[in-house]
Amino acid sequence: MNQLLAMRAFRCIVECRGFTAAAERLDTTHSTISRQLQQLEAELSTRLINRNTRRFSLTTAGQQYYAACVDILDRLDQAALAVGQARETPSGLLRISSPVVIGTLELASWLPAFQQRYPEVEVDLSCDDRFVDLIAEGFDVALRICGPLADSSLVARLLTVSELVLVASPTYVARHGLVRQVSELAEHQLLAFAGGGDWSLTDARGLTTAVRAQGRFKADSISSLHAAALAGVGIAAFTRATVQDDLLRGRLVQILPNYSLGQRHYYALYPHARHVALKVQVFVEYMAEHYRKTSAPLR
Repeated sequence: MNQLLAMRAFRCIVECRGFTAAAERLDTTHSTISRQLQQLEAELSTRLINRNTRRFSLTTAGQQYYAACVDILDRLDQAALAVGQARETPSGLLRISSPVVIGTLELASWLPAFQQRYPEVEVDLSCDDRFVDLIAEGFDVALRICGPLADSSLVARLLTVSELVLVASPTYVARHGLVRQVSELAEHQLLAFAGGGDWSLTDARGLTTAVRAQGRFKADSISSLHAAALAGVGIAAFTRATVQDDLLRGRLVQILPNYSLGQRHYYALYPHARHVALKVQVFVEYMAEHYRKTSAPLR
């Protein structure tokens, strides 16, 4: 008796709720499936399935053995997949849904190196701030920036948690002065995100002050707010991941660095599947690696 084949036959019988359907799924005959089950029960010296002409049910031993079969067979399948993928090269079309801010302001910091590392992966990037239906719209993976996610039917891989920071251009600071107290923000041009709420600034003692983000310019696009901040129009709030390069290069400076504005979570979302495509695996790992490198605070 081939025990692995018999275990697969037993599992298939249970999941198909019958011998005929199991035989069709395994592309074999009813008699072969029945014989494999009989041999397995003889090997184990116990009955696994109570069956008659109308229905069958698992015995207590059958329930325990079924759970063990699922665990063992899934582990074997995963091991075989890992060995096979080790010989494979990630390739094919990778459809990504991304917030506009990642697809514009952050893209230059990760896309070139990803495509250099995986030249056979073709990237199709769609920038949209709505939560797309990955399966219905045919996306392989989605990147999202939000608060902590609730339970979902999707796999949610946390890539990084990035703090919100206030920034302005050196030109703006030179013209209007450096902000030293939260109360001074009322005297400055604050770049507001259309539809956004107040800024909540928390000091080292845990005291929180709400500030109405208002000025002569507001926009419904993070990219537009970023361009306005670089142009010296006013003070804006972004995740540190978004403006990390600007801060390092001196294009923007941080305002009120001793205050906290909260955090945003960066996630990679993809559908549940027993075998996640290699192109999706390497992309998610690459983005996690990218954010690990860029999440360290400035010194």
